[in-house]
Formats: sequence, C-alpha cells, structure tokens
Amino acid sequence: MPSNAGAAEAFREIADLLDVLGERFKPEAYRRAARSIETLTEELAAVAARNELRSIPGVGDAIAEKIREYLATGSIPYLERLRHDVPAGVVAMMRLSGLGPKTARRFWVDLGIEGPSALAAAIDAGRLDGVKGFGPKKIAQVRSAVESARIAPATGPGRAPIEEVYPVAERIVNALRARAPADRVEAAGSFRRRRETVGDLDVLVSSTEPEAVFDAFSALPEVREVRLRGGTKETVVLSTGLQVDLRVVEPAAFGAALQYFTGSKDHNVHLRSIARDRGLKVNEYGVYRGDERVAGRTEEEVYAALGLAWVPPEVREDQGEVEAAAKGRAFPRLVDDHDLTGDLHVHLPEAADAADVDRLRAAARARGVTSLGVVVGGVRADGSTFVLAVDARARLDAREGRSAGVWRAVETGPTGLPPPLRGLEHDYRIVRPTRDAPDPAPLAPGAPVLLVAHLGGGGEEGVGRVRRWVEWAREVGAAVEVGPGPERLDATWARLARATGVPLALPRGLTGPTDDPTAPIALGFARRAGAEPRDVRVAPPKRAEPRRRPTGSP
Repeated sequence: MPSNAGAAEAFREIADLLDVLGERFKPEAYRRAARSIETLTEELAAVAARNELRSIPGVGDAIAEKIREYLATGSIPYLERLRHDVPAGVVAMMRLSGLGPKTARRFWVDLGIEGPSALAAAIDAGRLDGVKGFGPKKIAQVRSAVESARIAPATGPGRAPIEEVYPVAERIVNALRARAPADRVEAAGSFRRRRETVGDLDVLVSSTEPEAVFDAFSALPEVREVRLRGGTKETVVLSTGLQVDLRVVEPAAFGAALQYFTGSKDHNVHLRSIARDRGLKVNEYGVYRGDERVAGRTEEEVYAALGLAWVPPEVREDQGEVEAAAKGRAFPRLVDDHDLTGDLHVHLPEAADAADVDRLRAAARARGVTSLGVVVGGVRADGSTFVLAVDARARLDAREGRSAGVWRAVETGPTGLPPPLRGLEHDYRIVRPTRDAPDPAPLAPGAPVLLVAHLGGGGEEGVGRVRRWVEWAREVGAAVEVGPGPERLDATWARLARATGVPLALPRGLTGPTDDPTAPIALGFARRAGAEPRDVRVAPPKRAEPRRRPTGSP
C-alpha cells in the first residue's frame, strides 16, 4: 500500500542512484523532497486529492508527478529506469558502512569495480594504493566495511530509536569525561538534534592528547571492535552493533567542530552559502577570512561571525531557522528543563504504599517539580481496570500533599468511567484510546480532561486517527503527550499539535531509574517541534481546582 514512508524511501533511493550516475544538483532536490514527505502530518493521498502536492517544501512539478505515479501504482517508472542503469553490485558497494554513493561511483567509473567482492580483490591486489583520497587508513576502513558486510550483509543504513541510543550515549560521554584528558565531551550528529532515530553516533572531544583519549575510548566495556584509528578520529563498533565515531579537536576549534558535526547537512550548506557571501569560509576547524581563523572556540562565535544568532541544535534542519537567526536578535527561546515544573501523568505501582508516595514527592522536589498528577486508577488499553492501593491514595489525599501541588487523575476513554472507577475521587481525567474506544467520541460529563495520552505515533495507517485525536484535544481543552516509544507522539506530531493550538505535556521520568531517557528525549522532541515554554502544560489550569471528597464518600 502506498505510504508516506514508502514515497520518502523511494526518493532517497533516486537521490543515491543519481549520485552514483554523477548528477550534480538533482540528488539534493530528491533528498529534500524525501525529508519533507517524511515529516508530513497527513497522508500524501489527501494532499494529492486537494491538488496541493506543490505546497510541500521541495516538491515541484516533476516530483509531484512522480508522487502521483507512486500513489496510483505503488511504483515510480523513473526509479525503475535508474535501477536498471546502475549494476546491483555498485548499489551493494554504496550501502557498505562509510562509503556512500559518490565513493561507489569512483570505484565503478574510475577503477571498473562493480561489487563488494571485486572491491575486496582490488584491495588485495593493491589497486587502491596511491589513488587520491585513499591512504592506508582509508583503505583499511574500506576493507573492514567489506569484511563486515560478508558477516552481516548490508541492507541499507540502519537507524536505531533514539530511546535505545540515549543511555548508551550518556554512558560513553560520562565515561570519557571521567577517564580521558578532555576539556569537553559532547555527543553530536542527529542524536544531538534529537531525531527520532540515530544512525552512527558522533562523539566530539576537546583535547590536546588524542592518543590518550583513544585509549580511554577503546577500553570501554561496550566496545566490540576498533575499525579505524589515527590522527584525530577513531571509529568503533559497540556490542549492540552501533557504530560510534570519536573525533578529537583542539580547544580553539571545538565550537566549530561541534556545529559542523551536529549538522544537519542542509543547515550547514546554508551556513556555507552565507559565509561565501561575506567573503568567509566555514568548516569543522573554524570560520576563516583568508588564512586567519576569526571564530571557532564556541558555537556562538561561529554563528556570530556569520551575522546570525545561535540556533538550538534541535531545529537545525534548514526549515526557516537560519532566516530567523538572521533577523539580528536572539532565536526564540525554546522550552528547557527548568520550565518543566510539573508532570500531569505519573504512574505508581498499583500496590504502592504511603512510603512510595513520599519517595515520589521527594524525587519531584529534587527535580524542581512542584505539580504532580498521579494516576489513582484507570482503564488499560485491553479494557481491564486498575486502582491504586488504598494506602497510597490516602497519602495523596493528605492535606500536606494537596498543598504541595499533588493532583489525582483517572485514566480512561472519553465516554466516562466504568463502574469500578466511579467512586474514585479525582481532580481531572486523562483520556487514552482503549480497545473499546480507539477513536475520539463525545465527551461524557465529569472532571475536566487535561491530557490525551498513549496515542502512539500513528504509523502510516494511523495518520488520520492521530489528527482526529489532536483535533478532539483542542475541542475539549486537553494537552497531548509527547515522548519516545510506541505510545507517545514524536516531534512531527508535536509540531502538528502546536499548529492546531494544542498544548504539549512532557513526562519527567519521576518513577523510573535515573538514566531513564523518557524525559530528556520528550523535551528534545518538543524543542525539535519549536515549542516555547508557553506551548507546554505543566499543571492543571486554575479552572481545574481540586474537588474535595464529600463526607461519607467511599
């Protein structure tokens, strides 16, 4: 079935094949269209039905026609012709780790190599020796990529969910800060931009002792294989299969390197264009006027040298942020951790007792959280019900808890409380799709609905469903929950919610372990969507005052 993800993947493949064939400008046009389609918050078919395909950024007449072909038939004749023009072995080389379409083209056109096996034979025969751009280290890297593909054939660049990569990245960064002779250590790349998925992890270190940094890095227990080491770069593969690229730069260039390796590619291309217009050059080592480095120690210096305000990493996708930074004033302040003073959706174990509630409140105070919405009962996705233990509910009802900003929530569908929950005292409702109510419905009377939760990312077949729930949230005055994983909304949907006028709610991870990635990733998704503090709901509005328990009620 034709889908947005399928169309985006087809256009990326077109771009790669055009690169292999030596086209100069067309590949980037197709990649831009792919990125726009990937972040679209409605089905392509719906946009096409309104005859508005050209309203999608990067989609002109030629690409719009290919989208219509794809929607009608599930294929694109132009792509089929390109697949016929490029040998399958060359495509396989293009997919090898660290190569890409342009390197595969060099092997194919310049050396007559048409596949990984032929590439391995060429390396063994010394045919790459002396070829421009292929020194001993690069050749070793290519050999390693070919050998790795023999063990686990490449099927394209794999990407892992950011919630899986986050704790790994945190451990690596913290270990290098503790064990390596480094001034600064930061994760960069799509991880720093908080993309929903991560390919290779980039880690940047400021140090004058690269060998000592490499020693500390390769000694980490997660490292399974060192693929490349030399100069200022070391590449390793972790036990999980994730590739990590470590780069060591001098302190005077750290800001420039952090900006460069954070990306995105489109954002950096835009910056280089601005630099050329100003008679400057910008790269991973700094901003230069001739041979003189005029900026590079910090990212702020790099942007200022180009006449721009600093741009938060989460929005560096060349989608208007550079134009906003060029207006001569600070970039709009995005929501930050210290703005998140409340959590509307906190779960305790069903058998929790008073001590568990006290520990929760202590954790909240430690994180600066002054408003807690604790779920006291609800309906699970499968339709079964649950109720928090009596001791925990009694502690939540205590006067000192109430004055400290503790609220009680029930979690159910929009059509009202089932019988097991009707005597449960609560201040507001959290509505979620359930087996019996998977879609929005007329709202039953009761406590106000402050949050729509567990919507999931929708998937290709659920785009319309998520849009309907977001519209429903707007109608009833509820926020929508943002965060990683299959049951919360990512940055694309957070962007839709903001455009619809629906506030966001972000989890604080209060009941999880200290390295629980939920809270910082949810914050990253919100920032990636351009959310400012005013776009995030952290506590019930004043109209949702606590409802006191009637005398004699259960």
